[in-house]
Amino acid sequence: LFLATLTYDTLRFEYEDFPETKEPVWILGRKYSVFTEKEEILLDVTSRLWFTYRKNFPAIGGTGPTSDTGWGCMLRCGQMIFAQALVCRHLGRDWRWIKGKRQMDNYFNVLNAFIDKKDSYYSIHQIAQMGVGEGKSIGQWYGPNTVAQVLKKLATFDTWSSLAVHIAMDNTVVMEEIRRLCQSNVPCAGAAACPALESGVLYNGCPEDVGLRERLPLWKPLVLLIPLRLGLTEINEAYIETLKHCFMMPQSLGVIGGKPNSAHYFIGYVGEELIYLDPHTTQPAVEPGDSGCLPDESFHCQHPPCRMSIAELDPSIAVGFFCNTEADFNDWCQQIKKLSLVRGALPMFELVERQPSHFSNPDVLNLTPDSSDADRLERFFDSEDEDFEILSL
Repeated sequence: LFLATLTYDTLRFEYEDFPETKEPVWILGRKYSVFTEKEEILLDVTSRLWFTYRKNFPAIGGTGPTSDTGWGCMLRCGQMIFAQALVCRHLGRDWRWIKGKRQMDNYFNVLNAFIDKKDSYYSIHQIAQMGVGEGKSIGQWYGPNTVAQVLKKLATFDTWSSLAVHIAMDNTVVMEEIRRLCQSNVPCAGAAACPALESGVLYNGCPEDVGLRERLPLWKPLVLLIPLRLGLTEINEAYIETLKHCFMMPQSLGVIGGKPNSAHYFIGYVGEELIYLDPHTTQPAVEPGDSGCLPDESFHCQHPPCRMSIAELDPSIAVGFFCNTEADFNDWCQQIKKLSLVRGALPMFELVERQPSHFSNPDVLNLTPDSSDADRLERFFDSEDEDFEILSL
């Protein structure tokens, strides 16, 4: 039995260059001009980690699928937004990938966290299997909310990155909750969580001295993911300006969402178009080379990125931000407060100091707060039909 697999293929697809426009191009908090900085724009886009469908990876769970073509697009978008957080954490927003140039170890450490094998922190294997415990069978569509919840659980095992991951439910970001989470334990060298400091105990092999507490960083880097619904069946125009502003913030990790049945990772905008990385290209799984080095070119999108009209965006999205320090978080809060004053921009979520009394306890939120919420968030990500491909797994 032979079935054709139709997907976007980087080799056969003509990618449109950026329009010649005076409008600025915004990519994850950076502003560019098409006329004077086209090279810089493309270098910035190429430097993002690009995760696509893969085939011939080790079977998920030992006996499951060996390809995620047709079902893994939102899982790949979750990987991309989280990889951007790890890049900011370990390499910095200014880091760039240049083809053929030897990269630092931390870059390969980040990339290895997403490789298609069962023991990578954020592999498709881990995401799919963590979803099983949350009522999602392997090969089932995820919505933006589900993938965010699964990544939050997986991040607890990543002691190297030592991230505080917060998912703001009910369109509300509670500052007090985030501060409590980020200050909950003191990271130490190597980013592993430390035992509580007691007087007289050895710390990293040295007796604790009086000034030690002051010198330790008291803030775990924050990944803030906000699942949102910006309309019923299509995006409400009143949210468009606010959504654009999210890409202008230096803390921006972008947005995961897409068009019906087709997830994308949005990294910026120009004019009325969103700029995105598309996971719908099936590439062979990558194995480390003979030297143990990982061939990494297929993890970087080396053609102009895709664009689509903001009006076509499915209203179910998750917006991401990364705050490396407490000052970054305080700055982000100030920007969100200013945003509420922009004329013609409807706030996408509320920023409050403490939990309103009518809220449920955040600690008991499961992956599916209740079935109606889950159905609502996943309306476009639960269909068996795929607009863009006839599948053969």
